[in-house]
Amino acid sequence: MTKHIMGHNRAIFDGLHPALYKAMVGLAIWFAVSAWMLFDDSGYISLILAIITLLFLIAILIPVALWRTWRRHPEVSGDHQELSVPFHDWTAGTFETWQCRIRGSEAAVQVLLPIMAVAFGLTAIGVVLHFVGASAGAA
Repeated sequence: MTKHIMGHNRAIFDGLHPALYKAMVGLAIWFAVSAWMLFDDSGYISLILAIITLLFLIAILIPVALWRTWRRHPEVSGDHQELSVPFHDWTAGTFETWQCRIRGSEAAVQVLLPIMAVAFGLTAIGVVLHFVGASAGAA
Protein backbone atom coordinates (compact mmCIF):
# COMPACT_ATOMS: atom_id res chain seq x y z
CA MET A 1 0.00 0.00 0.00
CA THR A 2 1.32 3.44 -0.91
CA LYS A 3 1.18 6.27 1.58
CA HIS A 4 0.84 9.81 0.29
CA ILE A 5 2.33 12.25 2.76
CA MET A 6 0.80 15.69 2.42
CA GLY A 7 1.92 18.84 4.20
CA HIS A 8 -0.49 20.09 6.84
CA ASN A 9 -0.35 23.74 5.84
CA ARG A 10 -0.42 23.21 2.09
CA ALA A 11 -3.01 25.33 0.29
CA ILE A 12 -5.66 23.47 -1.72
CA PHE A 13 -6.80 25.00 -5.03
CA ASP A 14 -9.65 23.91 -7.26
CA GLY A 15 -8.91 26.25 -10.16
CA LEU A 16 -5.97 26.71 -12.48
CA HIS A 17 -3.65 29.66 -12.01
CA PRO A 18 -4.10 32.51 -14.54
CA ALA A 19 -0.48 32.06 -15.65
CA LEU A 20 -1.39 28.62 -17.01
CA TYR A 21 -4.16 30.10 -19.13
CA LYS A 22 -1.73 32.68 -20.49
CA ALA A 23 0.76 29.92 -21.27
CA MET A 24 -1.92 27.94 -23.13
CA VAL A 25 -2.84 31.00 -25.22
CA GLY A 26 0.84 31.63 -25.94
CA LEU A 27 1.36 28.03 -27.06
CA ALA A 28 -1.70 28.18 -29.32
CA ILE A 29 -0.32 31.35 -30.90
CA TRP A 30 3.09 29.64 -31.23
CA PHE A 31 1.40 26.75 -33.07
CA ALA A 32 -0.42 29.05 -35.51
CA VAL A 33 2.63 31.23 -36.20
CA SER A 34 4.93 28.26 -36.73
CA ALA A 35 2.39 26.68 -39.09
CA TRP A 36 2.21 29.87 -41.16
CA MET A 37 5.97 30.48 -41.18
CA LEU A 38 7.14 26.94 -41.84
CA PHE A 39 4.44 25.42 -44.03
CA ASP A 40 3.03 28.26 -46.15
CA ASP A 41 4.88 27.65 -49.39
CA SER A 42 2.43 27.11 -52.22
CA GLY A 43 -1.02 26.23 -53.46
CA TYR A 44 -4.09 25.81 -51.33
CA ILE A 45 -2.15 25.44 -48.10
CA SER A 46 -2.86 29.10 -47.27
CA LEU A 47 -6.59 28.39 -47.21
CA ILE A 48 -6.11 25.41 -44.92
CA LEU A 49 -3.84 27.42 -42.61
CA ALA A 50 -6.40 30.25 -42.51
CA ILE A 51 -9.12 27.81 -41.42
CA ILE A 52 -6.84 26.29 -38.76
CA THR A 53 -5.96 29.78 -37.50
CA LEU A 54 -9.66 30.68 -37.34
CA LEU A 55 -10.39 27.54 -35.30
CA PHE A 56 -7.57 28.37 -32.88
CA LEU A 57 -8.83 31.95 -32.63
CA ILE A 58 -12.32 30.71 -31.74
CA ALA A 59 -10.85 28.24 -29.24
CA ILE A 60 -9.05 31.14 -27.53
CA LEU A 61 -11.80 33.77 -27.71
CA ILE A 62 -14.66 31.68 -26.28
CA PRO A 63 -12.93 31.02 -22.91
CA VAL A 64 -11.74 34.65 -22.78
CA ALA A 65 -15.31 35.87 -23.32
CA LEU A 66 -16.60 33.53 -20.60
CA TRP A 67 -13.88 34.71 -18.20
CA ARG A 68 -14.67 38.38 -18.85
CA THR A 69 -18.37 37.73 -18.26
CA TRP A 70 -17.56 35.93 -15.02
CA ARG A 71 -15.42 38.86 -13.84
CA ARG A 72 -18.18 41.38 -14.57
CA HIS A 73 -20.85 39.40 -12.68
CA PRO A 74 -19.26 37.82 -9.58
CA GLU A 75 -22.55 37.87 -7.68
CA VAL A 76 -23.98 35.18 -9.96
CA SER A 77 -21.15 32.71 -9.48
CA GLY A 78 -20.82 33.42 -5.75
CA ASP A 79 -17.08 33.78 -6.14
CA HIS A 80 -16.09 37.32 -5.24
CA GLN A 81 -12.34 37.00 -5.43
CA GLU A 82 -9.96 36.04 -8.16
CA LEU A 83 -6.99 33.75 -7.62
CA SER A 84 -4.25 36.16 -6.58
CA VAL A 85 -1.61 33.87 -5.14
CA PRO A 86 1.84 33.81 -6.74
CA PHE A 87 2.48 31.05 -9.24
CA HIS A 88 5.22 29.56 -7.06
CA ASP A 89 2.78 29.21 -4.15
CA TRP A 90 0.16 27.68 -6.46
CA THR A 91 2.60 25.04 -7.73
CA ALA A 92 3.74 24.28 -4.17
CA GLY A 93 0.12 23.78 -3.11
CA THR A 94 -2.33 21.02 -3.85
CA PHE A 95 -4.68 20.96 -6.84
CA GLU A 96 -8.00 19.23 -6.30
CA THR A 97 -9.42 17.26 -9.22
CA TRP A 98 -12.62 15.21 -9.37
CA GLN A 99 -10.75 12.01 -8.61
CA CYS A 100 -7.95 13.01 -6.25
CA ARG A 101 -5.57 15.70 -5.09
CA ILE A 102 -2.24 16.20 -6.82
CA ARG A 103 0.60 18.67 -6.45
CA GLY A 104 0.12 21.98 -8.24
CA SER A 105 3.34 21.53 -10.21
CA GLU A 106 2.13 18.14 -11.46
CA ALA A 107 -1.20 19.65 -12.49
CA ALA A 108 0.59 22.43 -14.40
CA VAL A 109 2.69 19.87 -16.28
CA GLN A 110 -0.34 17.72 -17.10
CA VAL A 111 -2.25 20.72 -18.42
CA LEU A 112 0.56 22.22 -20.51
CA LEU A 113 2.31 19.08 -21.78
CA PRO A 114 -0.10 18.18 -24.63
CA ILE A 115 -0.21 21.73 -25.96
CA MET A 116 3.57 22.08 -25.67
CA ALA A 117 4.11 18.77 -27.47
CA VAL A 118 1.94 19.85 -30.39
CA ALA A 119 3.41 23.35 -30.67
CA PHE A 120 7.06 22.32 -30.31
CA GLY A 121 6.56 19.17 -32.40
CA LEU A 122 5.10 21.15 -35.29
CA THR A 123 8.00 23.58 -35.07
CA ALA A 124 10.53 20.73 -35.09
CA ILE A 125 8.84 19.05 -38.06
CA GLY A 126 8.76 22.34 -39.96
CA VAL A 127 12.43 23.07 -39.29
CA VAL A 128 13.46 19.56 -40.37
CA LEU A 129 11.38 19.81 -43.56
CA HIS A 130 12.84 23.24 -44.27
CA PHE A 131 16.42 21.95 -44.01
CA VAL A 132 15.68 18.76 -45.95
CA GLY A 133 14.05 20.80 -48.72
CA ALA A 134 16.98 23.21 -48.81
CA SER A 135 19.54 20.38 -48.98
CA ALA A 136 17.52 18.56 -51.67
CA GLY A 137 17.35 21.71 -53.77
CA ALA A 138 21.11 22.25 -53.49
CA ALA A 139 21.94 18.70 -54.61
